[in-house]
Amino acid sequence: MAQNGSIRGRRQPNILVTGTPGTGKTTTSSALAEATQLRHICVGDLVKEKNLHDGWDSEFECYLINEDLVCDELEDLMEGGGNIVDYHGCDFFPERWFDRVVVLQTDNSVLYDRLSRRGYTGSKLTNNIECEIFQVLLQEAKESYPEDIVVALKSDTIEDITRNVESLTDWVRSWHPAS
Repeated sequence: MAQNGSIRGRRQPNILVTGTPGTGKTTTSSALAEATQLRHICVGDLVKEKNLHDGWDSEFECYLINEDLVCDELEDLMEGGGNIVDYHGCDFFPERWFDRVVVLQTDNSVLYDRLSRRGYTGSKLTNNIECEIFQVLLQEAKESYPEDIVVALKSDTIEDITRNVESLTDWVRSWHPAS
């Protein structure tokens, strides 16, 4: 293990962008990938495309992700570096994979509107709002990764997202691999 938690020989950093659904993970990750030329990996899409799940949860209307299959699928890509991983969970990924863990946070009223527009209702809507209120993802990130690589960023507006992408782009440009 070397500086910034990186693996020797990695030429580009790996970034995890996490947060409650609706906080802007995919929007932020896509814009950051475009600005930095890093590879954007949307874990939700990967799970669907490669069948990395154990079926469908009808209550929450989502796939039951198989974390071991996801990690096996990503292992080689992550070792090489240059990835932005976008997912609403973070505690199952190996700590060694990431040089920066970004937790996006959104005001509850903004988040409620975003999720409602997506068609979230009932327990799916309630659970996601409660997850944000109790900062579940930030806590999970702080418990799973070195605290110095975890950063919480406000993600309420387009201006916030733009500012976050600029800040993260600067961080990527200043990142140096361990020698």
